[in-house]
Amino acid sequence: MCGISGIIAFKEEGKPFIPKVKDSIACMLKRGPDRDGTYFHHNVGLGHVRLSIIDVSEAASQPFTDATGRYTIVYNGEIFNFKELRQPLINKGVQFHSEGDTEVILQLYINEGTSFLNKLNGFFAFAIYDKQEESLFIARDRYGIKPLLIYQDDDKLIFSSEMKGLFAYGIPKELDRVSLYQYLQLNYIPLPHSIFHGVRKLDPGTFIEIKNKTVHQKTYYTIPFNPQNYSSLSYEDACSKLIELLDDSVKQRLISDVPLGAFLSGGIDSSVVVALASKYTDHLSTFSTGFKDEPLFDETRYAHLVAKKYNTNHTAFSLTNDDLFSVLYDTLDYTDEPFADSSALAVNILSKHTRKHVTVALSGDGADELFAGYNKHRAEYRIRNKGFTESLIKWNAPLWSCLPKSRNSAFGNRIRQFDRFARGMKLNNADRYYRWCAFIDETEAEQILQGSVNKEEFKKRKSNILKDIHEDGDFNEVLLADMNLVLPGDMLTKVDMMSMANSLEVRTPFLDYRVVEFLFSLPSSYKLDKHTGKKILRDAFRSHLPEELYNRPKHGFEVPLLKWFRKELNSLITDDLLKEEFIHEQNIFNYVEVDRLKKQLFSGNPGESVARIWGLIVFQYWWKKHMI
Repeated sequence: MCGISGIIAFKEEGKPFIPKVKDSIACMLKRGPDRDGTYFHHNVGLGHVRLSIIDVSEAASQPFTDATGRYTIVYNGEIFNFKELRQPLINKGVQFHSEGDTEVILQLYINEGTSFLNKLNGFFAFAIYDKQEESLFIARDRYGIKPLLIYQDDDKLIFSSEMKGLFAYGIPKELDRVSLYQYLQLNYIPLPHSIFHGVRKLDPGTFIEIKNKTVHQKTYYTIPFNPQNYSSLSYEDACSKLIELLDDSVKQRLISDVPLGAFLSGGIDSSVVVALASKYTDHLSTFSTGFKDEPLFDETRYAHLVAKKYNTNHTAFSLTNDDLFSVLYDTLDYTDEPFADSSALAVNILSKHTRKHVTVALSGDGADELFAGYNKHRAEYRIRNKGFTESLIKWNAPLWSCLPKSRNSAFGNRIRQFDRFARGMKLNNADRYYRWCAFIDETEAEQILQGSVNKEEFKKRKSNILKDIHEDGDFNEVLLADMNLVLPGDMLTKVDMMSMANSLEVRTPFLDYRVVEFLFSLPSSYKLDKHTGKKILRDAFRSHLPEELYNRPKHGFEVPLLKWFRKELNSLITDDLLKEEFIHEQNIFNYVEVDRLKKQLFSGNPGESVARIWGLIVFQYWWKKHMI
C-alpha cells in the first residue's frame, strides 16, 4: 500500500513541471511513511512513497526498474495471487531480484502486454514506463479500490493517488459546477469526475496507454452480468460455493510480512471475515469501536461474542462523542476534495487506533452492495413486489410530508423513511434509484446554488450512472449500479482516504473478483426478500456465527452531527463558514436558501437539513483550505 505520482510531458512547455514529482510525493507521506523514491528520464517523472507490507527489503523499493533498465514501475496496491503468477514466469526463464508482487506485475507486462491485467487478483493503481519507446502504461483495479486521479492538458498528463499530489504540480483549480451540483445531492462526487475541470478519476477496470504523445483509454473489465444466463445452482449449492470462494479470498488476503488484523464491528459482514480468517491465524487480532454516548449504535457486545467464539486477540476502543469530535478537523484537513459522508469520522478513529497494533486490517466492505444489505434495497424490493402495506404508505403521503422528520429520533426517522418511500413509489426505477442515493433532489440542489448549472451535462452524467437500470429490468441491476456508483464513489473512497491518513492498509475479501462475479451470476431472490437482505450470506454462515447476530435489529452508526451543530460547531455555522458575509463574498451559494437551512436545523423538525448543512460545512472548509 503506497502512494504514486507521475508526469509525462508532450511538449517543451510541460517539461518544467517534471521536477515537481518530488513535491507531489512529499504531500502523500502518510500513504507511504517507510520509503520514498523518484525516477526521471527525458520527458517523464515517476514518484513513489512506500508502506512496506510484502518483501519489506530494499530490493522491493520503488520506482522499480527491471534488470535491462528499460522498464520502470510505480505501484500502489497488493496482488494476492502473485506467487501463482510468478512461477510460470520463472519456468519461462525470468530471473527475479525481489520477493514481492511489484516485480511480478512488471514482468507480466513485459512478457504478456496489457492482457495480464485480468489475471491479477487484488487491488492496484500503477504506471509502467518503457524507456525505449518512451511510452507510459497506467491501470486501475476492477472495482476502484485504489484511487488514481488524472490531470491532462495540451502539454502534459499528470497522475497521482491523491488530489493533493496534483496540487503540488500547480494544476489550475477551476470549479466544476456540475460536480458541485451532484455533490450537493449525494454528498460525494461520482466517478469519473472531480471537483475540478480537467481532473478526472480513472475509471475502475480501465487503463491508459500513452505513445507518441497520444493518449488512449480502454476498459479492460466490467462486471459480467446477464440475467438470461443465471447459474442453475440450487440455493443450498450456492451457499456452499459462496463459503468456498470467500474462504479462499480471505486466505489469500492474509499474506503479509507485517502485523495483520481485522475490523470486527459485530455485524454479519466483518464477522464472516473474522470467522474465516481465524481458520488460518491463531489468535487473530480484531478491533472494534464502541460509543459510550450512543448506546443504540454500540455493537461491541456482538463483536465480543464473535471474538470469544474464535478466540481472537480482541481490542474494543470505547469512545465518547468527544473522542469522535477530536478527529473532526484531522478528517477535514485530509479531505482534498469535498466528501461529506460523515461516517468517515468513525472510520478515521477506528483506523487511528487499529494502526497502533497492526499495519494491515481485513474489512467487510462491499458486502452491502453485493448482497443487498441497505435499507434502500429492501424498500426497492417492496415497491417492486408491493401489497396492501406499501399502498397504505403511498396513500398517506400527505401525512408523512407534514409530520416532523429527523434521523435523530426513532419516530422522526420512521416518518422520514415513510416519506421517502411514498415519494419513491411515484418514480420510475431509474429515477427512484438516483433519488434514493441522494439526500436531496435536483430542484433543492439547484435552489442552493447561485447561478445556473449546465443541465445537459448533468443529464449526460446522470444517464451514465443509470444506464444499467431498466423499467422492466432485474433487481440485480440495482446492485450493479451500486457497484459502479456508491462503492467506488463513496464507500471505497472513504475507507482508502481514512485508512491511508493513518498509514493503515485495508483489504476487502468480499471484493475478490471471483466472489463478485459469482454473486452476479445468482438471481436476486438468493439475496433478499421482503424482510431480509443478505439472505445467502446469512444462511451460508449461520453455523459459523453466534445466533445472537441473527436476532437483533441492524443499527447503522449515526455521527451525532445535530448535537455538534447546536453546541461545539455552532460558531462555525453562524460566525464562519456559513456566515452571510462569507457566502455573499464567495458567490457560489444562495444565502436565502442557506439561511433557511440554518433555521430548519435549529428547529424541532430538522429533517435532511443536518446532512445538507454538513455537506456545506465540508465544502466551505475545503474551499478555505484549497481555494483562497
